[in-house]
Amino acid sequence: MVWAFSRLDFPAALWQPPMARRIAPQAPVACWHCRTDGSVLDNDRDPGIQHRTMAVSPSDLRTIPLFQDISEEHLTSLLGVFERRQHDKDEILFRAGDNPTDLLLLVRGEVALFEGDTVRFRLRPIALIGELGAITGLRRYTTARITEPSEIWRIPTQSLLDFFETHGDVAFPFYHGLLGIVANKVRRDARRIEEMRANIVRTQKAMKRMRDLVLESEDTSLSKPIHDTLEELIERNRRWHYLVEPAKSLQARVRFDDGSMAPVVEMSDGWLLLDNSASGAHEVGAHWSAVLVLPSGEIPISGTVESTDDKGIMIALDLLIREYAATLEDYLTRLHMLDFVV
Repeated sequence: MVWAFSRLDFPAALWQPPMARRIAPQAPVACWHCRTDGSVLDNDRDPGIQHRTMAVSPSDLRTIPLFQDISEEHLTSLLGVFERRQHDKDEILFRAGDNPTDLLLLVRGEVALFEGDTVRFRLRPIALIGELGAITGLRRYTTARITEPSEIWRIPTQSLLDFFETHGDVAFPFYHGLLGIVANKVRRDARRIEEMRANIVRTQKAMKRMRDLVLESEDTSLSKPIHDTLEELIERNRRWHYLVEPAKSLQARVRFDDGSMAPVVEMSDGWLLLDNSASGAHEVGAHWSAVLVLPSGEIPISGTVESTDDKGIMIALDLLIREYAATLEDYLTRLHMLDFVV
């Protein structure tokens, strides 16, 4: 542990003018208040402020699931790559939509993760912040704000990759642990999705019973708005529940008669959501046709424009002949398998 004291810590008679007094940290690290050899000068900081640099040991890192299977020797090597930085209250670490640039480790203080204006989580030491995005490059989904003076250790993503290039014995258990975390997350998400699907089915059945009850009952001023609302909800659940987004490695597009192309945003065996950039007029209720371009081939498709909004152009597809239906089903299965753990 490294300490740097101010004149407030000593009687005035004992205080000497600021002098460079070397304090050796546990391990050389790169940080904004450290010398290149890892030593610290206590007059590098404001002499009126007491400052403490936290020390993190390999056993501390093992409390984080990502590091549980990495040996102490390897964790010691990894600790030497981190940069130590101090952050004041209300600083923004990153915002939703930002591209991640660093692997972040909270060692002192508190960080709140916001979805919009709502606090989703509050992180306390010792904790990684957005490690999956930092490694994969996924854009940030939340905004991270410092809620009290904090110390955060960070490794630029490229520096971490360079370190792994020369330390394969550290990289393998790291990525193995990362895959384990992702696999467990997928399993938990699959369980929650199954629970949501079961709730939707129960809700759908209940709304159909209510709709039938409204139709069978005597008409009142509320009958039509209740019936129309239930009908809309039933149709919306039926339409959106099975849509899947094409993966980057399995892109789908449509080609129109003029040769222009438009990306598929989401799709199922009965519905197609196109990007608003699609050429041509797309009036609600109008007939629609194009060629669906899949990695495995092309399928002529047709349907009716169901709706247009800021999400895209929704097409209700006509039935396909057996050969084309089998090709589409195979493509959709490949997409679903990306979200499924066997």
